[in-house]
Amino acid sequence: MLTPAQLKQHAALGITQQYASRRLPFYPEASELVDVGENIVGRMQRLTPAAALRWQEMVVAAGEDGLPLLIVSGFRSFDYQAGLIQKKLDAGQSIAEILTVNAAPGYSEHHSGNAIDIAVPGSPPLTENFETQAAFAWLTESAARFGFRMSYPRDNPAGFIYEPWHWALTD
Repeated sequence: MLTPAQLKQHAALGITQQYASRRLPFYPEASELVDVGENIVGRMQRLTPAAALRWQEMVVAAGEDGLPLLIVSGFRSFDYQAGLIQKKLDAGQSIAEILTVNAAPGYSEHHSGNAIDIAVPGSPPLTENFETQAAFAWLTESAARFGFRMSYPRDNPAGFIYEPWHWALTD
């Protein structure tokens, strides 16, 4: 459940209490995280130990099939998530538009430390173009062996845009 400070943070971002009616799960911030390497812009990414192990196994297996997987984003704190939203607000996007792409703080799978945004070399990250990549076909066929699933398929019940790049540990 959101704390009073988090509710205040939501209000400051223009996220109304009606947002909770989307019935999204609340994700507490992971308490134990390990480094899994730098992302595509050189920032160290962290995951839970279980997600880190499975991610590394999946990267090796995909690599053996000639498909390099890159991490764009792993764990995000509530404050980091709020900062992402604030940057988009500052750039003139509406909160309604933003909340189809980014979950409100407290409701992002990234808080769990078990979610990963994935990219491949030569393809723009965080775009639907990812679904045209051989790595996406490989993930669709193979990610479950490592405990991962695509979180936001087309027309997902969470109401987020289609995110073929966003995968999360299922157990």
